[in-house]
Amino acid sequence: MRTVQREAIGWAALWAGLTLPVAARAAGGESSVPPTAWLTAAAYLVVATVLLLRGLRRHGAVRFGPANAVTSLRSTLVGLITGLVVASFVAPVPVALLVGLTVPALTLDAVDGWVARRTHSASELGARFDMEVDAFLLLVLSASVARELGPWVVTIGLLRYAFVAAGWMLPWFRARLPYRYWRKVVTAVAGIALALAVAGVPAPVAAGAVGVALALLLESFGRDALWLVRHRAPVGAGKAPVGGSIQQSEPMGRVPDGPS
Repeated sequence: MRTVQREAIGWAALWAGLTLPVAARAAGGESSVPPTAWLTAAAYLVVATVLLLRGLRRHGAVRFGPANAVTSLRSTLVGLITGLVVASFVAPVPVALLVGLTVPALTLDAVDGWVARRTHSASELGARFDMEVDAFLLLVLSASVARELGPWVVTIGLLRYAFVAAGWMLPWFRARLPYRYWRKVVTAVAGIALALAVAGVPAPVAAGAVGVALALLLESFGRDALWLVRHRAPVGAGKAPVGGSIQQSEPMGRVPDGPS
């Protein structure tokens, strides 16, 4: 195992060791949260770490970097959120704890990018790591909110995965997309809207906020899909160019500036 992989494991273990006890104390003790939550969170962290190690090896990374360390913290929070959401389908979970984990997970999304720029440690792998965490958080939150607002909400979490599935079937759908900062804005709006719904704001307010977020996501994904259709390589022209980010050549996402 290379040094960079040991660093990734170390950061994951550090954040898990710090956040899990704090979350348990905030919830009033481990017994106040269904065991399913802790088991699911642990499973998420193991799988996420294994996938990260695989990515580090495949892309020949030599340095984990401070930005990835921040994203690792976000991933740990998403693991806890995932555990609570899964457990909430079989038993009550503390809503305050779920919101208390979601807010910093969304806030840190702006921090890891800032750290990457300030430390000159931006990379394709870091962008991919960041996007995977973003996308999975939206999927988990939308699944949670769907119980109150209806199954249509899950569309928010599934859109990006549907986009990737289209890339599996249509190679030209994985071509490089032009950078658009608007994707980051839409992703942030979706996260905030889902967080408000999770927090228990009145149903009409939650439905309105989530509906706006879904409309923005559909516009963003639709614009990218239309661009790809217009710029697809002619039949017989050869293999479509691989996207400018890792997630375009593998089963996730579009470009490194956000999943929206």
